[in-house]
Amino acid sequence: MKYIRALQADELEILTELYTYNDVNEMIKDNSVKIKSGIIDIFCLYENSVLIGELRVMYENEDNRFAVKDRRVYLYAFRIHKDFRGKGLGKYLLSNVINKLWKNGYTEFTVGVEDDNRKAEYIYKSFGFDKLIARIQEEYQGDKYEYNLYLKG
Repeated sequence: MKYIRALQADELEILTELYTYNDVNEMIKDNSVKIKSGIIDIFCLYENSVLIGELRVMYENEDNRFAVKDRRVYLYAFRIHKDFRGKGLGKYLLSNVINKLWKNGYTEFTVGVEDDNRKAEYIYKSFGFDKLIARIQEEYQGDKYEYNLYLKG
């Protein structure tokens, strides 16, 4: 049985099943604060209590290209466990999260797509993320990332 639910702050360590963090404790601390303050949610897809994927939603950001309170959200850290890829589960997670956000009044959605992630770019474009609004460079835990920010709305 598949289900999606938002993680609580004390459950963040499970995300190490999907991604190798340089500093797990830093990730837990940072995301715990953001969850408790309502800045983000981390929606996880499970099948029979096995973690399959995650999609993070940022509700507020100083840069309104990403998120605008009560109108635009930024979707990021979209990951599906390697053993479950190619089965449509990523689309299932993305569709359900977007529908939930739409019902909660959000009308604009942004995503960041790295140049080498053609599969994610294909999925996002099939969901209508087709307006390029920025080229972003950032660093997380010592790793540098460069990606395109797309808008659906």
